[in-house]
Amino acid sequence: MASRNACSTAARSVTRAARPTTNPTSRLQLQAHTRPYHQGRSQSQTHQAWTKPSAAILAAAASVALIYTASNTDAQAEAAKEEGLPKPTLEKRKKKKGASKEENRDLISSQHLQVKRSWENPGVYAWGSNTGKVAAPDSNDAFIRTPRRIPWFDDVLLRDIKLDRQFGAAVLENGDLVQWGKGYSEETTEPTVTLKGKNLQQISISKDRIIGLSNSGTVYSIPASKTEQENGVKPSESSWIPGWSSTSNISYRTMNPKGLESREKISQISSGLEHVLLLTNTGRLFSAASGSEDFPSRGQLGVPGLTWTTRPPGAFDQCHEISTLKGFEMKKIASGDHHSLALDKEGRVFSFGDNSSGQLGFDFSSEAPYIDTPSLLPISKLYQGTSQAPKVTSIAAGGLNSFFTIDAIRVMGPGEDPSEVRTLGRITADTWSCGQGIKGALGNGRWTHIQGTPTKIPSLSGLFEFDEKANTVVPIRLSSISAGSTHASAVMSNITFLDTNEKSSDDTTNYGADVVWWGGNEYFQLGTGKRNNVATPLYLRPLDMAAEIEAGRKEEHRFHITPRHNVKIKDGRKVTMEQRIECGRNVTAVYSGV
Repeated sequence: MASRNACSTAARSVTRAARPTTNPTSRLQLQAHTRPYHQGRSQSQTHQAWTKPSAAILAAAASVALIYTASNTDAQAEAAKEEGLPKPTLEKRKKKKGASKEENRDLISSQHLQVKRSWENPGVYAWGSNTGKVAAPDSNDAFIRTPRRIPWFDDVLLRDIKLDRQFGAAVLENGDLVQWGKGYSEETTEPTVTLKGKNLQQISISKDRIIGLSNSGTVYSIPASKTEQENGVKPSESSWIPGWSSTSNISYRTMNPKGLESREKISQISSGLEHVLLLTNTGRLFSAASGSEDFPSRGQLGVPGLTWTTRPPGAFDQCHEISTLKGFEMKKIASGDHHSLALDKEGRVFSFGDNSSGQLGFDFSSEAPYIDTPSLLPISKLYQGTSQAPKVTSIAAGGLNSFFTIDAIRVMGPGEDPSEVRTLGRITADTWSCGQGIKGALGNGRWTHIQGTPTKIPSLSGLFEFDEKANTVVPIRLSSISAGSTHASAVMSNITFLDTNEKSSDDTTNYGADVVWWGGNEYFQLGTGKRNNVATPLYLRPLDMAAEIEAGRKEEHRFHITPRHNVKIKDGRKVTMEQRIECGRNVTAVYSGV
């Protein structure tokens, strides 16, 4: 017993003194058993994930453990035999003799294999509802329970993708629009290129239309239905030959704001079921009707008093400047089904539209279920009494929910002595949500019908990790949040490594970013293979399980998404690509984006 205590004390002292090294293998070896991040909370509240221990710590601890094991193996075996316990065993070596560096990297690291496969086999994985043949166009299954590739997109790079239960839309690498699903055509089962030559950069979808933004800033509104595309009014298009014009192959409309200044153009779009927000590169915000069936009537346009009967003369989907936000330079927009969010460069958030579930960040009022004037969220109240100054860094919205990421900076509190405050200026990255939580979409572990005041998502807040290059502890922010109609996913901006090469040791492996999922799962849109809703963010297993099995891996690992990186693809081209996530209306996709 004395030797055990001595060894434990030695291990603790080594752990305190050791400094993490740059060997990424240490992040992988114990990933199924340990936790990756530290939070500014008590141990009982720590994030439910795995640690990324340093190589120095692991090596030191392993050395102590080996010394102890060598001197006590016989005694342990005898004691285990007497007590009827199983004989202790050491983990088997994962490397194979005679295997190449790359083969051994695949064997020792699931993350390395996932990163490599994402570069070698770009494409689209989808799952969730398949009643509209969106998740799996070639299948008659009503649900796709776990991630499955859509063969048409094999080795295809995309600029964007959006998914509805009845139709899907994507932008190819060359800017052409692709559509599929029963909402597009009952007869056509494969994705089909529809709008060509417009150099689309981004798309958003309403209930029955696709809104596309071109590189030049032109906004296109395209019917989701093939029948409407063929039978609707087809505009005249200019030709590259001076004086010549032609008629478009499909019906579409343009919806560009009037009165744009010189060099001002639309740079972002975000659509709900009936409306779309349009943000210019100068920070001005416009809104318009985005669907053909219903005119926005819940204040989501941000124009007080605007209804179908009071709209000005002209097209029903004409653009309206949100004049109450003049003077505020907006930098990001987000839309739920019937509500809108706008974030300005100072970190202030304005919300408007439907607040029936508290999705605007204000308490619900039966007398005023809608707010048609952009209203400033009192974010500072969330940190009252904490000696922290909050600034919103990003926003996301979907369905009946809104999400905010916040940098909370430690400032001097009343009566504090600056010489005694060691954390002055430290940034804590937090994630907050509001809206409907009955299906778990709030991500805070609770099942709440209406959540007006934003609630913190504990497992996505207060995370830190050690930055080996900067030699300091840094906050782990979120890279992005994708919010669907009832579920959501968050990609963490944790430290990644993608520079393994032939000169690296065979213990040096690539590793990507962590990604979690939560919310409604009625249609298997979380990809867990089960149907229960989830109120706390969780991990998924790797997308390409066949590759994991081929590598001989039996233990459970988690999906790591590959960040942006320069890659040489099969056709010999060098491209900058990354994996991205899209949570749609009861459908989810992971795709290779450029």
